[in-house]
Parts: sequence; C-alpha cells; structure tokens
Amino acid sequence: MSPSLSYDAVVLGVGMAGLTAATRLAEGGARVCVLAKGVGSTHLAPGTVDVLGYDRHWVENPGATLPEFIAARPGHPYALIGADAIAPALEWFTDRIESGPLPAYHYVGTLERNHLLPTAIGGIRPSALVPETMAAGDARVGKPVCVVGLRALRDFHASFCAGNLRRAGIASRAVEVDVEIGRAEANALGLARRFDDKPFRAAFAARLAQLLRPGENVGLPAVLGLRDPFGAWSDMQRRLGRAVFEIPTLPPSAPGIRVYNTLLAALRAAGGRLLLGAEAVDVERDGDRVIAVRARTSGHDTVFGVGWIVLATGGFASGAIELGSDWRARETILGLPLRGMPAPGEPRFVADYFGRQPMSEVGIAVDSSLRADGTENVFVAGAALPGSVPWREGSGEGIALATGHFVAQAVLEQEGATATA
Repeated sequence: MSPSLSYDAVVLGVGMAGLTAATRLAEGGARVCVLAKGVGSTHLAPGTVDVLGYDRHWVENPGATLPEFIAARPGHPYALIGADAIAPALEWFTDRIESGPLPAYHYVGTLERNHLLPTAIGGIRPSALVPETMAAGDARVGKPVCVVGLRALRDFHASFCAGNLRRAGIASRAVEVDVEIGRAEANALGLARRFDDKPFRAAFAARLAQLLRPGENVGLPAVLGLRDPFGAWSDMQRRLGRAVFEIPTLPPSAPGIRVYNTLLAALRAAGGRLLLGAEAVDVERDGDRVIAVRARTSGHDTVFGVGWIVLATGGFASGAIELGSDWRARETILGLPLRGMPAPGEPRFVADYFGRQPMSEVGIAVDSSLRADGTENVFVAGAALPGSVPWREGSGEGIALATGHFVAQAVLEQEGATATA
C-alpha cells in the first residue's frame, strides 16, 4: 500500500473512547485523523459518565470502592490503567464541556458520590458525572416528581416511568402535554431542536404549568435543546418556578449528541480531523509495527500512513469483534489476539439471560499500557478491551473516557521519547 495521507496517529472509532483519545492527542501536538463508519455510541448513550455503579449492590462512593473492585479483577481495564488515572480523565472531560460551544452547559459530580438518576422506565441508575440539567432528578432529593410525557414522543411513556418510580419509593405521578412538532421530528432529536426555540418553550411551559401541583419537581425526557441546553433548561425552570430535570430516553440521545458535538469541536480546534463513512478494512505491517491503514471512503480506498493507531472500535456489539460459524472469535480489522475466550469445550453462553455470560469479558489482549499484544504501535481503548461487563458494572462511559485519555497520554509520552532519542 502506498499512503495517500500520513498522520502521527490514526484513531479508529468515534465513540467516547475514540473522540477522547483523538482530542487529547491533537491537543498534545500530534497530527491526528479519526476514521469511523458512523457516528458511534455517543448518539445512543444517555450522556452521563457512569464510572462504577454496581459492585454486587449500588455503589455510593465509586472512588472508595474502586481499590477493592480493582484488586478482585486484575484484568479489568481500570486495573490496567490504575485508579489514579480516572480522576484526571473526568477533569479533562468536564473542562472540555465547560469550554465547548454550548453556553454555560456543564457537568456536575465527582468520584466520591454517585447520583441516583431515573431511567426512561423509572429504574434508578447510579452515575458519577452528569449534566447539570439532570442533577435534580437524584432520587435522594426528596421532593415529589411530576413526570411529563409528550404525546408526539412515542419513545417515552411518562405513566410507566412514574409508576416504577413510585415502586422505588419516590412520590411521582405522570401528565401528558400535547404539542405540535410535525411528523418528521417526532423523536427526541426533533424535540430537542424545538426546545432551542424560545417561543416554543413559552407555549409548552404555559400548557404544562396548568397541570402541575405545588411542591413538585418536573421530570422531562432529555429534549431540552441541542444548541443551548442550559438556556432551555434554565428558562423552563424560571417559567415553571421549580426544579426541572431531564430523564434519558431512547436514541437518538440529545445529551449524547451534545457530548459528541462538544468533543468534535475540541478535536477540530486542536487541528484534528474526522472522516465519517471511512471504514478501515486492512493494514500494512513492517514487523510488529502497523505502518498504514486502508479505509473505504466515498466509494474508493484511501491509504493512511500512521505512526500510531488507537483502536476504539468497540466489541461484539459494534461488530469490531465477531464470532464466526466455527465458534471462533476474531478482531475484524487487524486480526489481533483476544483475551477472555472460553477454552475449547467450555460453555460460551449460559441459559440465564442476565447471568454472567462466559463470552461477556472477551476483548483484545493488551499489556499494562493498553498496547495490543504483538504490536509496537497499536493501543486499544474503550469497549474493545477485555475484562469488564459494563452494563452489569455501570462502567461503560467511565472505561471509555478513562482509557481513551490514558492511551493518548501513552502515545504522547512515546512520541516525546522518540523525538528526544
């Protein structure tokens, strides 16, 4: 392969891990290009950073729980990078959100205390770092809640959410507001665009105010704006005279898109490049080094020369790791070795759907620096790593953010060592 373009680092994948790694690399002075088939997991995720929500039971204090959690799981991504690597990544993320293109929008929270936030179905989910627009939904606030549905939004059922919140011990009821938004925009993304419009908010708040009772906080699906969510949220609170909070709902996720847009703006401001619709399909090697990546872009192949690769393509869910008809699992781009596969003859799945599945912790084999086994210049971040079960642990975005930040630091340190050698 003869490279058409060359970069210090190419990042494969544009979810939280890929965007974090790419942005941090670009900020450190590396020439970076992100290649991605599509927009990644941010558009599906609730927009919170769940570092550690469960360890047998709810985790109140992730920072205090992590050392014991890590000690019991030496192959976990948190164990590989060390607990001390998590807080700097969270701080970096909150700084990028605050300095990003969304006026006054910011995240609240620390490793010392999880928020207990309602889900779209009225469950309670622990999250360490959350948008300020969600914080008043914490189950410990102690105020009754009015969960508000919109007739046009069929992906959010307020009565179902409120009913489950009552079962969890939270005084709650549901109301529904009928607003005209147009058939083409009858989803969370379309509503978020409408809530950026002040006259629309005024009309919506006037209708909702007639349905509220004294002393209630208001829970809305997470649709309070894309361009100015803080402005939409604070305006709704002012008009209703009470605390308002967003409840994550089904994709497309407005809070997740806010994260994507903010990190993408930071990447571009630092000189990084993103190519969407670019599917990496092959690589060229020189011994243990990958020196080029071939990607399908706009109907033809483009070859990218690379100094370093960050693989943030995800696991089974994204198709970056696949299980063939021969029951062999493989990483689909570089053919990297995997870790966590059950031995031949051992079960790969168990009948209990919510049980611990033997395949659940499969990922790309890495060393303690998250460098892929058998390579000199390929690092792995996010869901492609072995050793975790993010949905069970409540750790997915925390792992993605912390490992993306960690591998960027590792590459920048290697670049510095190379430059001074």
